[in-house]
Amino acid sequence: MRIPVSWLVEHLEFDETPTPEQLSDAFTRIGIEVEEVTPLGPVTGPIVAGRVMEIEELAEFKKPIRYVKVEVGPDQVNNVICGATNFVEGDTVVVALPGAVLPGDFTITARKTYGRTSEGMICAADELGIGDDHSGILVLPSGTAQPGDDAIELLDLTDTVIEVAPTPDRGYAFSVRGLAREIACALETPFGDPGGAEIPEAEGEVWPVHIEDRTGCSRFVARRVTGVDPTAPTPWWMRRRLMLAGIRSISLPVDITNYVMLELGQPLHAFDAAALQGGLVVRRATAGEKLTTLDDTVRELDPDDIVISDDSGVVSLAGVMGGASTEVRDESSDILLEAANWDPASIARTVRRHKLPSEAAKRFERTVDPALAPVALERAAKLLNHYGDGSIKPGRTDVGVPELPLPVSMPIDLPDRVAGVRYARGVTARRLGQIGCQVAVTTSDDGQTIVTAVPPTWRADLVQPADLVEEVLRLEGYDTIPSVLPPAPPGRGLSEQQRRRRTVWRALAENGFIEVKPFPFINPAVFDAFGLSADDVRRNAVGVLNPLEADKNVLATTLLPALLETLLRNLARGAKDVALYNIAQVTLPRTQQIPVPALGVDRAPTKAEIASLEAALPVQPLHVAGVLTGHRELAGWWGKGRQADWADAVEAARLVGQAYGVTLRVVASDLLPWHPGRCAELRVGDWPVGHAGELHPKVVEALGLPKRTVAFELDLDALPLDDHRPAPTVSAYPPVLLDVALVVDASVPVASVSEVLGGGAGELLEDIRLFDVYTGEQVGDGKRSLAYSLRFRAPDRTLTVEEATVARDAAVAAAAEAFGAALRS
Repeated sequence: MRIPVSWLVEHLEFDETPTPEQLSDAFTRIGIEVEEVTPLGPVTGPIVAGRVMEIEELAEFKKPIRYVKVEVGPDQVNNVICGATNFVEGDTVVVALPGAVLPGDFTITARKTYGRTSEGMICAADELGIGDDHSGILVLPSGTAQPGDDAIELLDLTDTVIEVAPTPDRGYAFSVRGLAREIACALETPFGDPGGAEIPEAEGEVWPVHIEDRTGCSRFVARRVTGVDPTAPTPWWMRRRLMLAGIRSISLPVDITNYVMLELGQPLHAFDAAALQGGLVVRRATAGEKLTTLDDTVRELDPDDIVISDDSGVVSLAGVMGGASTEVRDESSDILLEAANWDPASIARTVRRHKLPSEAAKRFERTVDPALAPVALERAAKLLNHYGDGSIKPGRTDVGVPELPLPVSMPIDLPDRVAGVRYARGVTARRLGQIGCQVAVTTSDDGQTIVTAVPPTWRADLVQPADLVEEVLRLEGYDTIPSVLPPAPPGRGLSEQQRRRRTVWRALAENGFIEVKPFPFINPAVFDAFGLSADDVRRNAVGVLNPLEADKNVLATTLLPALLETLLRNLARGAKDVALYNIAQVTLPRTQQIPVPALGVDRAPTKAEIASLEAALPVQPLHVAGVLTGHRELAGWWGKGRQADWADAVEAARLVGQAYGVTLRVVASDLLPWHPGRCAELRVGDWPVGHAGELHPKVVEALGLPKRTVAFELDLDALPLDDHRPAPTVSAYPPVLLDVALVVDASVPVASVSEVLGGGAGELLEDIRLFDVYTGEQVGDGKRSLAYSLRFRAPDRTLTVEEATVARDAAVAAAAEAFGAALRS
């Protein structure tokens, strides 16, 4: 939130006003991050208010150019070239005369341009450093200044803007009221609460309102102002503060609602009462309902969205943005002001669902003071009455009962024990009183002094003793807490499982894969693209109550969806040959989920409590997955290169097994999203631990992936950790190399043939490698030839050719018995 210092200190009493740097240090000291401190300007030299006397349009140029005669002082008229068209004769503008220096060290001089001499510059807000608006020059309201008045003093160009980023639990700090109170606590100075104004008694309802959804809306207040002058300008002081806060001035009613929101923290909405049809109803949207919001976008509403409707249908997306049908326009004179309290989680979901962040939603999703609505409405109504000549109707609609904070008790010395500091007597009660708590100190039956605090309505985050402790500690200053590093106990280094996982990371990286870390949330619609059946266990995902993105609302049961999304993002940015991998946990719900136990923070949990926590959590095994597309071997002077295929995915999975110290068996399989004819199941013994291969063409088409995209995924937690891994023996005797070509049915998996050959050859077989696969007339239809290179070696003697031949023949006989294999002639 951006706030000018002049506005911040308006509600504080100082003997000597602190500098912006001192205010920034105070914010930081009490735990509010300061992102930037920006002094306005610097602006020097003759910068004055001017009255536009005459405008000459120069039509001979391609873009609008005006030659403007401006009165810049008593009996002083300057001619200025200007390209803006948002002002007319008689308007009051800001003129930088020759000799003035604007932000960016931009010096103004008299110069000849467009065939005329320009004696200065008519300034826009951003050129003076008081905003980002460059849509036109700065036009001051009539009567604000006289020609020749010093604009530096008039516009307070010596002010400073502080930009802060309060933590999300401190919704009250997104207002001048909240930030000024924080400074008052930090600097021990009196604070005048702008939200403490007395509210006159209501004289009946001003507009019929019915709340159907009490969960979504706890309170709804309405006030009506009629006879508003639609042409009334926003006063300069208000426009200036809005600009410095980063909000563009629109019209008097809208500017007033924005101003009150920044001042008090209560977002308001202004309806054109003449456009409303019947009473207002607060409810959840129904499926299929649509609303055109103020940004002229037609939005299809979700049944989870909270809306405000009248007899014509939905007129506002509650807490986020109003509807175009009831927008306050230039001709609107009958204004219905609304202030409400909305459910923070519902507002947050709506913002993410519609990708529609707003200043109002930013505050509602962080919680707004439930007692503030009538105060904010009264403030806005009086401003409309004063500056827009509106008439405040005597009635006020106030529906709903807001939930008030509950008392919180703790031992009065708990902050001392947590911080390890002995604070002065009375510090705890005084600090809690400063933030608005009603504090009572009592003595328990065992003689312990107990402080009980009733939090103020704007502090819904104070719900437990730890919250009160935090307030005392931060206001006393985190820098007063000693920083003592506990001695590190002697460790045993990484566990065996951690070492194996690091080996997997290195092995895949060295093999050309790049590690990525996608979000663990996925869109359940991806399972339809994968073609999974309705009863597939991977569809049984754990839902997220408040997802970051509305469509990605479940935790991943497989790493492939997020990994493939990352692959597509890389392809969209011009990458063609991509190999990605990810090592992360997946989340699998338990058959019978037990509730999570609530544990205290006054001590470390016991082993039994830790076990109960773990039992309440879903199963979260560690997986590794990879995807490949494009060239696996790049083309160059060394050759044509090679496209990645299903065998590369299988080999990557086997590489993971080698890193873990286990040999994975490769068995033909049929599991979506893989291609049924190019899918392998990886096993440890007879236990399946993952799959690899080429993705199904329909999956590739549904997701927009390149053809022949391949992938693998393994459950690392299912791989055994065998501590007994003997070192390999190296024979000093020469090997015997023999080749064999077998003809088998084309449906017989290569891995199965290799496994049977290895078992049949016996202990003398040192290595077996497939080096050729042939299909054609010579081997017959439905057949293929598999050519293997066999390496035999004895550990204790020189192996004879005859012994190796016997072993080879035994291997061929085993393949013939298992698959009907025959030697290729």
